[in-house]
Amino acid sequence: MDITIHTSFLPHDDPEASLVFYRDVLGFEVRSDVGSGKMRWITVGPVGQPDTRILLAPPLADPGATDEERRVIREMMAKGTYGWIVLATPDLDGVFEKVQAGDVEVVQEPVEQPYGIRDCAFRDPAGNMVRIQEVR
Repeated sequence: MDITIHTSFLPHDDPEASLVFYRDVLGFEVRSDVGSGKMRWITVGPVGQPDTRILLAPPLADPGATDEERRVIREMMAKGTYGWIVLATPDLDGVFEKVQAGDVEVVQEPVEQPYGIRDCAFRDPAGNMVRIQEVR
């Protein structure tokens, strides 16, 4: 089989803050920005990797979601337990310094994990966990 990951989803509750984080701090390019106000679907991705995309979407826009489901989603986003993604770089320390300078919430500074991965972690403006692993 020939299967690739086309698009990964992350929720956002503030499209402008998400753009600042993914475009300005991480350096991703904006591929599309559809909608208006807080109901925007923004596709971003790493420069030079046109087949890799992250869709930043308003999670409460699903017309099939119940009021209770929307409440739970809001609570999980506030706690940072609703969405997460793992990125990779050969220069973890350099990326950490650049991202940290972007006035974001640092969850974990670069550290060697007991399972053999060196990584760090941040939260994006919506509370999503963004882990960055070092590629060796």
